[in-house]
Amino acid sequence: MNGWLFAAGTVAAATALIHIIAGGRDVVRPLLAGPLPAEPTRTLHVVWHFVSADLLLSAAALIVVSLRAEPHAPLVLFIAAQYFAYTAAFLVGTLTAPWTRPLLRLPQWMLLLPIGTLATIGAGL
Repeated sequence: MNGWLFAAGTVAAATALIHIIAGGRDVVRPLLAGPLPAEPTRTLHVVWHFVSADLLLSAAALIVVSLRAEPHAPLVLFIAAQYFAYTAAFLVGTLTAPWTRPLLRLPQWMLLLPIGTLATIGAGL
């Protein structure tokens, strides 16, 4: 078993659950009840589900490959790259907003960055 990948998969699974439960309550419900027209609202709702599926599938993939004798490095590095891209998107979106203490306003990057890092280490890099 590859402990680094198992840890990455476990943190990714926890992140997916947080996204689905807390994000559904704090983000999706207000979005659906907001003043946006129906088409943009529904599009954002579908994108929310895309992200939910991606988080769950990547968590499952990391856990499955962690149990193999040899992890599939290209797949693991692809997943790690996704989490690094998600981290960058949250950091840019957060740091360009006119907020005080911006890194704590959208703290998702604090979960996403370790997943990419653990997966990269687990891939043997």
